[in-house]
Amino acid sequence: MKKHFKTIVKAALISVYVIFLAGSIVRMTGSGMGCPDWPKCFGYYIPPSDEAELLWQPDKLYNKGMMIIQNESLLVAEKNFTSSDTFKKDHWQTYTKHDYAVFNVYHTWTEYINRLASVISGLIFLLLIYTSLKFRKENKILVYLSFVAFLGMLFEAWLGKTVIDSVLKPSTITIHMVVGLLIIGLLLKLLHLLSTKEERLIRYNKTFHYLLLISVAFSIIQIAMGTQVRQFVDEQVKLFGFDNKQMSLYNPSIVFYIHRSFTIAIVLVNLLIFYKNETLKLNFRLPKYIVGLIIVEALTGILMYYSDFPIGTQAIHLVCGAILFGMQFYLVLQNKYATN
Repeated sequence: MKKHFKTIVKAALISVYVIFLAGSIVRMTGSGMGCPDWPKCFGYYIPPSDEAELLWQPDKLYNKGMMIIQNESLLVAEKNFTSSDTFKKDHWQTYTKHDYAVFNVYHTWTEYINRLASVISGLIFLLLIYTSLKFRKENKILVYLSFVAFLGMLFEAWLGKTVIDSVLKPSTITIHMVVGLLIIGLLLKLLHLLSTKEERLIRYNKTFHYLLLISVAFSIIQIAMGTQVRQFVDEQVKLFGFDNKQMSLYNPSIVFYIHRSFTIAIVLVNLLIFYKNETLKLNFRLPKYIVGLIIVEALTGILMYYSDFPIGTQAIHLVCGAILFGMQFYLVLQNKYATN
């Protein structure tokens, strides 16, 4: 298993990015409350595909925790029972964590697939921990980083529950996003420790290192602001409906304008990084890919603002931002341990 550890780290990293993608699709489609409870969905391990399944029915077996929608409220079965010919309130209790009681099959299954992606990722992280233990005598840092990354995933799972219980509270979503970036950073550190040979070809530069640190900080700030802008868009969609996307950024807050203008600073810093790498012949490969990603980020941002959020642009924008952070962070690690 030891020889496959690097592959498992890569699989864990990819799984986190898949979660980012799935999460962005959930937000893009307004499916965040598609499953109003956690970890089940309407009290089911496999969610319903028709609203009729969530309406009370006579002579039906209900298991403890299953939900129904009754008078625009969620009711939860208090125990296992078979319903009689008439509805009896004493078998049910009102769901009190929030008052959201809407079923939309597309939103429900979009959110459910997002959760499945998280479950698969969790299994990969368990394999990561198990395999890392093979290194406990020769390289304990691999074990420590693997366990911290796994604990981060557990914290993310708890945050996911909190996001649902708070009915998509913006600050919680922002923390959820930032913790995801921290997990990516831990996995990239693991990957770097297993890939030291590539540092033989690159050269360390102090100024270049400071520029890289600035670029990472800028990306984190930009992504955090982006989650706030995304929340504003969600609220506009709820207010005006999905058919009126031209209203998604109607009268936005100051955060949107800072987020948009801050892109200029990000572009300039990363262009300077690319320039330094080329002129000083530092031999890093990532700067050119970073510039390419920033171009995609800028283009999707422009399309969202001026073309009323074309399909897929929001997901591409968010995932590219997360990948951009990962590349910048890995570049910091490469430069830090490069030869003088």
